[in-house]
Amino acid sequence: MVDVLAALRRISPVQIAFLGSLLLSLIAIAGTLTLAKDAARYLYVSQQIVEQGPRVAFDLFSWPWFSLLLAATQRLSGLPLELTAYLWCAFLMAGTCALLVAITQRYVIDSGYWACLVVLSIPAFNHLRYDIIREFGFWFFCTLALWLMLRWLERAGWLRALLLQLAIAAAVLFRIEAVLLFPVLALCLLANLKTRQGWLRLLQINLLPLAGIAAAVVWLLSGHTLSQERVDYVLSLVNPQNFLARFNLMASKFAEVALAKYSVDDARRIVFFGLFCTLISKFVALCGPFALPLLYRPGWCGVAEYWRKFRPMAWAWLVYFCLLLIFFVQERFINSRYVSFLNLLAVPLLTLFVVSFARDFPRLAKILVTLSLLVMLQNVVSFSPKKTHYLEAGAWLAQHTRPADAIFYEDSRLAYYAGRGYPYMPVDREQAMSAEQAQNFRYFVLIAKPGDAALQIWMTQQHKQVLSQFANRKGDTVLVIGD
Repeated sequence: MVDVLAALRRISPVQIAFLGSLLLSLIAIAGTLTLAKDAARYLYVSQQIVEQGPRVAFDLFSWPWFSLLLAATQRLSGLPLELTAYLWCAFLMAGTCALLVAITQRYVIDSGYWACLVVLSIPAFNHLRYDIIREFGFWFFCTLALWLMLRWLERAGWLRALLLQLAIAAAVLFRIEAVLLFPVLALCLLANLKTRQGWLRLLQINLLPLAGIAAAVVWLLSGHTLSQERVDYVLSLVNPQNFLARFNLMASKFAEVALAKYSVDDARRIVFFGLFCTLISKFVALCGPFALPLLYRPGWCGVAEYWRKFRPMAWAWLVYFCLLLIFFVQERFINSRYVSFLNLLAVPLLTLFVVSFARDFPRLAKILVTLSLLVMLQNVVSFSPKKTHYLEAGAWLAQHTRPADAIFYEDSRLAYYAGRGYPYMPVDREQAMSAEQAQNFRYFVLIAKPGDAALQIWMTQQHKQVLSQFANRKGDTVLVIGD
């Protein structure tokens, strides 16, 4: 036992974070039976790229760079696409964890192993290890860019500035939101713009954006247009006019439904702070056991240290929080997958809280470590029933239906497992089952209970019946409905 502990001490926190992350990803993936929705879509697009060439990518998805990466890797390595995707995600996640620990221990004394504990057990991004998502690349290259940014702020240089911008560009290829790091760079330099050196630094970190603007101007002058679906979508989200219109509509609807006439004037304030507090509560909840040290008042002195030593990450946290708030208003939903980047940016801050807490309460710190280890396992080990019924339904559809049949899939993964690709459904379930649309589909593949009274009435009206049904141990059921 002593030899094992001595060997562990010789491994640096960065190495532990990298290897531990790979191990956790392996455990999470080993317990996965079916793909998540986005994962199935990315793999389908990748498969089409392999079969038909890269030109088909943008026809199937508006931002297909991750799928292009998977397709290129598959062609070079010969490995199955699903395995290729899991390997990329696992190594990108491991690299992210290692970089976060390297960043934290560089600027906070004796924080390496605590940072390693935080990185490997915080639920925010660890509970997604089983999935195949673009966020893994987004997180890795954003973290790499922030690490380079911190080094560049210490010692500027044209090469470091170029590498930093290339890292941001790589992150953008996974998720376009990574462009926020360019204004973050400018915000970090605000105090230095009174000097010529400050303006030179600003030029260094804007080489790629300036080159991009110049290329866009040349492209436009040559008679082409600049229109890309994903870019247009993001620009519409951050458009102030669109944002204010959606916010006012949300406030007016809330006032009509929930407020007395005497409080109508407060509707906008209530909605804004409601959304604001919802985001904050999600952030805190995704901290898991590391939300406990946040209750320790003296630990809040670490906020000033975080701002001083990790200014790019602090600015990125604020900018991304504002983007999430805009998205919340525009799309009227938010989820933990989007919020998780806030927790990633806050890893050094949470580590500062934990170090302060452990120093003042060593016995309670042992309990915190135990809780963290338990949460670490909970993030990657699931005892919930698997979606075996998806695989069974897919096999039945492949055998009993034809590719040309008009089929409505409530979940497109059912089509994926039937070997029918990942179709985009132009209507939702309610619309598909309406009197106007129902006649357009020969089969309906629904996630529902067979005894659903409303469904029974609808089948009677449409002269349809349950052709087959599949359920897992939990009782979740897939129904195949047809004539």
